[in-house]
Amino acid sequence: MAKIIGGLAVSHTPTIGFAVDHNKQKEEPWVPIFDGFAPMQRWLEEKKPDVLLYVFNDHVTSFFFDHYSAFVLGIDDQYAVADEGGGPRDLPPVRGHAALSQHIGASLMADEFDMSFFQDKPLDHGLFSPLSALLPFDNDWPVQIVPLQVGVLQFPIPSARRCYKLGQALRRAVESYPEDLKVAIVATGGVSHQVHGERCGFNNPDWDAQFVDMLVNDPERLTEITLAEYASLGGLEGAEVIMWLVMRGALSANVEKLHQAYYLPSMTGIATLILENQAREAPADVHQRQRDKIELQLKGVEKLPGTYPFTQARSLKALRINRFLHKMIQPAWRERFKRDPQGLYAEAKLTDEEQTLLTQLDWRGMIHYGVSFFLLEKLGAVVGVSNLHIYSAMRGETLEEFQKTRNQQVLYSVAGKKA
Repeated sequence: MAKIIGGLAVSHTPTIGFAVDHNKQKEEPWVPIFDGFAPMQRWLEEKKPDVLLYVFNDHVTSFFFDHYSAFVLGIDDQYAVADEGGGPRDLPPVRGHAALSQHIGASLMADEFDMSFFQDKPLDHGLFSPLSALLPFDNDWPVQIVPLQVGVLQFPIPSARRCYKLGQALRRAVESYPEDLKVAIVATGGVSHQVHGERCGFNNPDWDAQFVDMLVNDPERLTEITLAEYASLGGLEGAEVIMWLVMRGALSANVEKLHQAYYLPSMTGIATLILENQAREAPADVHQRQRDKIELQLKGVEKLPGTYPFTQARSLKALRINRFLHKMIQPAWRERFKRDPQGLYAEAKLTDEEQTLLTQLDWRGMIHYGVSFFLLEKLGAVVGVSNLHIYSAMRGETLEEFQKTRNQQVLYSVAGKKA
């Protein structure tokens, strides 16, 4: 079974990544930052977690306000470094543990957290700034990650209590994963700071110390504080410290604090914290109970012939071809596809198998491969094939044979008048 070994909490100010990139770790203004990171580096080296479940927020880099979610879980097997305006940092991508991510996502949904999920998105300093100070990197990182992005920039945002409950649900999710893995929960963000308006530059070191003490010893009390009260105490952007409650909720009630440090160099209080889990095993198989709960909603669907639920695993496998077909909503892409499909295949880096499926318009084969039907109907509209032709092909019937099973013999597609 997967085991949560402990939790780390750390600020994610871009100051940290800047110092790493410019080798300033031993320069006077930055030395206290990296003194605070040193015990965390040693703990990670000693404990060697397999996976970091990494709680952070994006800074309007990969997640924009046209579709903004409260809790977004990465289900990919790799995450690149985002370009935040001046070019991406010179860091390798970090590997994701897709199977654990997908299990966690299913468990959270079973526990009635209405999650969003993402693939193929680069991540910004919310994740990579502290990560680059926590772990060695050259061509690769020594761990895999499961990234959990919390939307804290556009109100309404989750409450402190909801974040804590999410952490408790994460514990059930991780501990019910059947593979033996050592998992550490990393929470980033905070502590006190405000970076906008006339209150810009606000800090409150006394509150920062009180918050960390309560996080360790009385986290439930922190869930009673409103977002406005968090903003009053620690600055509006400092309210992102509620993400630390996700980490704390995922740990046992009793924890051992191994390290705590604090430094306020300029705009943001930089805090580091190590909590080691003190979990006890329950006298009943609660982990199997959670797995049964996860599987309940789709239990038996595998017995339905010719039925293929569009799972996250299928989505990840077929992401490349699904994205290719999704671009059929763009007029220029459609025209290029009609003129030079092979050139577009190469540009999209489709595999030989994916190219064959498209070239042959193998509708049933694409469903088996993992293509969403609702992208097939977009392709049908482009090539002049009706939905009914696609339906009949998936059943292995001629159009005439399929139409005999319908109450009305009609043809239609999603194409507009100018298709």
